[in-house]
Amino acid sequence: MPIVVNLDVMMARRKMSLNELARLVGVTNVNLSILKTGKAKGVRFDTLDAICKALDCQPGDILEYTKE
Repeated sequence: MPIVVNLDVMMARRKMSLNELARLVGVTNVNLSILKTGKAKGVRFDTLDAICKALDCQPGDILEYTKE
């Protein structure tokens, strides 16, 4: 898939654990882990908004388009 999820990179830069981010965003660890590993088929804008607020970043810091 040409969309790469860099959530793990942003979490490492902010020194934030999966558990902490899940709590701040209001989603389960499992759902956040699915997104982090790139296995998610989509992400809701309100979830993306909450992730960006928690990590103090832009959506483009998390999602990246690459050509196949």
